[in-house]
Amino acid sequence: MPDPSIARLRTLPGVDSLLNDPALAAVVDRHGPEAVKEALRDLQARWRESRSPPPWCADPGAYARAVAARLDPAGYRRVFNLTGTLLHTNLGRAPLPESALDAIRPLVTGAMNLEFDLATGARGDREAPVAARLRRLTGAPAATVVNNCAAALMLVLNTFALGRTVPVSRGELIEIGGSFRLPEIMTRAGCRLLEVGATNRTRLADYSNAIDADTALLLKVHPSNYRISGFTAAPGVRDLADLAATHALPLCVDLGSGALLDFARFGLPHEPTPRELLDQGADLVIFSGDKLLGAVQAGLIVGRADLVRACAENPMKRALRADKVTLALLDHLLGLYERPDVLEHELPMLRWLQQDEAALHARGDPVARRLRERLPDRYTIDVRSSRAEMGSGSLPEETLPSMAVAITHPEDRALRELVDALRRLPIPVIGRLNQGTVLLDLRGAEPLDDLLAALEALDPAP
Repeated sequence: MPDPSIARLRTLPGVDSLLNDPALAAVVDRHGPEAVKEALRDLQARWRESRSPPPWCADPGAYARAVAARLDPAGYRRVFNLTGTLLHTNLGRAPLPESALDAIRPLVTGAMNLEFDLATGARGDREAPVAARLRRLTGAPAATVVNNCAAALMLVLNTFALGRTVPVSRGELIEIGGSFRLPEIMTRAGCRLLEVGATNRTRLADYSNAIDADTALLLKVHPSNYRISGFTAAPGVRDLADLAATHALPLCVDLGSGALLDFARFGLPHEPTPRELLDQGADLVIFSGDKLLGAVQAGLIVGRADLVRACAENPMKRALRADKVTLALLDHLLGLYERPDVLEHELPMLRWLQQDEAALHARGDPVARRLRERLPDRYTIDVRSSRAEMGSGSLPEETLPSMAVAITHPEDRALRELVDALRRLPIPVIGRLNQGTVLLDLRGAEPLDDLLAALEALDPAP
């Protein structure tokens, strides 16, 4: 009896004919003919090698679905962050307001005066508008920008401590995302780490005893992504600043998350701001743009004018500098901070923090109804209290009250399949599976109409 697989291999359509078939037009438009051609060739090559093409191997529509399933996840996709981690590193951290993109669109889709002084016709400073806003917002005499906070730290260390030592408390030898550790960054910057104190207790005398002719600067790392509690001690910025001044050394504080306002108003602990640390005597403060600032990825350096100037003149600065899109976005978003009347409404992160439980519950009811329409009866769906966190190493161990749509099922397998199905939606919905419950936190459930439309395509789990 003839092998049906062999017969199907003889009927495989040509790649070029598939590319020109109307059924594949949409996927070709989305990904381009070369990517689709490569996917088609790979599919057919694997079938020939295994001698087992599927029954649909001559159907152009089925090819379109198979190629889309392969190529669509490969690109960047919009998703709904319902994880309960507001600044989720894997999901892009702080979302940007639409007004920011509208504001910079004319600048980045055409020419702009990035490094051109319109008053004189001479070359200008690409960071001047952003630096001016940072000076006003932090009280710093000067400011500069690089592409992230780790780059800011590397630039500062390379500028002032190349070939020299930097004392750092053992309790501040942090690891940041992606397994990058402070000691490794310091080594790459060309300086030598000198550990002082103990993991849980470091005194001012530990720094004082470590200072010698080889000491380049003092570095304090704010614990923005961890907490050590219990029997602890650490000198404050003011004491370190006095010690550094006594030895004519600069003090740099790596603030990490970088809040420009008091988060206590949202029921979260107060985070020190760059202005506060500069007022306490820090010479340089570095912080992130896409964490508690709620802006775009960037490393911001503010402080003494001569020190900032030295960083800007370091040849490494060009390799680390921010591009025009980042600078244009920063200029707009920092401008929101200069307009407190619109800031908390415009900045998505701050808008999320202001949502009370009643508003979140009202948002959860239609989401729960839509899920009940799409899922079989064995799923139990309700809206319940939950806890959310800032994420991205910001405000560790601190949570805020939230609401979530909670989905349970007698079988764990069904819940895992539901998580997968949510992730495969046209706009993927990313929640979390916790102790036998799928939780969809409602702080990130906006625009609500878009979320409900996405859930309409949810296939019922088995």
